[in-house]
Amino acid sequence: MKKKELKERPWLQFYQEEGIPGELEYPDCSLSDMVELSAERWPDNIAYSYYGHKVTYEKFLKKIEKVARALKNYGVKEGDRVTICMPNTPEGITMVYAVNMVGAICNMVHPLSSEKELEYYVRAAESKYVLVFDAVFDKIYKMRDSVDLERIIVVRPSDGLGFLKKKMYRLLHVKKVKLPSNDSRVVLWEDFIANSYFYQGNYREKRGANDPAIILYSGGTTGAPKGILLSNLNFNALGIMCTTVIKQAVPGASILSILPIFHGFGLGVCIHTPLCKGMNCILIPAFSHKQFADIIRKNEPNFIVGVPTLYESLINTKLKPGELKSVNAVICGGDALNSTLRDKVNSYLKAHGSNAKIRVGFGLTEATGATCLSPENSFKDGIIGAPFPDMYFKIVKIGTHEAAAVGEEGEICISGPLVMMGYLNDDAETAHAIRLHDDGKAWLHTGDIGYLGEDNFIYFTQRLKRIIVSSGYNIYPTYLESVINSHEGVLTSTVIGVDHPHKGQVAKAFIVLKPGYKAGKKVEREIRELLERHVAIYALPASYEFRDKLPTTLVGKVAFRKLEDEERAKKK
Repeated sequence: MKKKELKERPWLQFYQEEGIPGELEYPDCSLSDMVELSAERWPDNIAYSYYGHKVTYEKFLKKIEKVARALKNYGVKEGDRVTICMPNTPEGITMVYAVNMVGAICNMVHPLSSEKELEYYVRAAESKYVLVFDAVFDKIYKMRDSVDLERIIVVRPSDGLGFLKKKMYRLLHVKKVKLPSNDSRVVLWEDFIANSYFYQGNYREKRGANDPAIILYSGGTTGAPKGILLSNLNFNALGIMCTTVIKQAVPGASILSILPIFHGFGLGVCIHTPLCKGMNCILIPAFSHKQFADIIRKNEPNFIVGVPTLYESLINTKLKPGELKSVNAVICGGDALNSTLRDKVNSYLKAHGSNAKIRVGFGLTEATGATCLSPENSFKDGIIGAPFPDMYFKIVKIGTHEAAAVGEEGEICISGPLVMMGYLNDDAETAHAIRLHDDGKAWLHTGDIGYLGEDNFIYFTQRLKRIIVSSGYNIYPTYLESVINSHEGVLTSTVIGVDHPHKGQVAKAFIVLKPGYKAGKKVEREIRELLERHVAIYALPASYEFRDKLPTTLVGKVAFRKLEDEERAKKK
């Protein structure tokens, strides 16, 4: 190994010792091509299971092709954007690959987003087609004219089940969302599929590694919603990297696909990565900690992948000794894992028959959800481990492009095949996030603080930008503040994260009203209703506090750190 390579990527010495290559090859193909390759290699392996209903790779590919024909029948063209507003269901993942097969781009949005957020996402992507779960159909239907939707495809919860289970579901769950009977733009999933037989033309468009494939949403560097444009290469490289580094990722292994498909970690690590390797995705559309034990007993997964709050639920699950013996890989991402929880999870795994020990990953949506993973049996506080093959990490002194010394904290910067194409329709924000350094590489500035350890691994310490992580979801205070401040009675506000026993953190809003406005239930209700129209349910403040003034720094900015200290002091 060359000295220059070791200097740029000192963790390669660890990979060499483990027999893991530092460089990999990535095919010039699309996401759907990768799944088709898996279907050729492992046609009889289970691609996904959904409440016990199992579908092989061979049948999954046929489903994708059928949906691709249906999309073409309804006029979807190469380069079109199709919005997928779905939880983890067979229809949701099949649509992802069918949209990719016809050369269109998936616009992935959270079903619990507010009406205003959904309208923003659909408008930003210039999407004319939407796949939506029936429970949130009304929110999509209300915007049909303002964003000029051509087709709304509606999925019932039972659509992905086998015939008998579907019949039983409909008997037991008789309440249905009422759909308009006289609007041709609205079509049920079963009718959408049935109409695929009318299309007999070509439904495959050749797409390469560098073509755009997926739009996901994050707060960007300012906290305002940003569409993140990701390529076929981004996702295919992630699948190849993960299955190279994680030795337990073998054909036939099963993974609990709990993290949602509108989340980079969920779509990239829990869906596309296993589908690249002939693994079984156990689709969980709505996770409840009360059902966790049953999910594990019924599915006997090999992989558990989740955020820290998922593992809080795991250690409080009443399983019998030996009921985790199938589990051989456990990975945590989405937020920092504290040492107390880490040790509890490892003890719980061992006590219930698993030889696995929790590993910590690091990533962000702008880098396809995951970029780095701690080694097995390495449990130092803050460790996020070795960047994936072909990924470069650099710690720079904050506000500069200058590399920090070993052990010195700085901003984590990332370069390599996982870095996004850019922010959707926002060149200025893209240029701020991805910057050309003197070494000739384009570096993604993550806004996260860390350092390179003496052991040649990367460590995470804190976030540079303001962000609240609640159950693995990012909440951006500046965006919430902008909505709150739009209320006619609000002079100023600030939002902070406060500790929560199950979610990690939740948002709390501090508000100063204009003269003439009185704090109370009425104005709080108005502000809450305003937020509900603009912000996803998971991001809504859990509490509101009205004050005459907010603490400020010497330069006059709101001292939100002081508010955080006050809240922590209350807990003691």
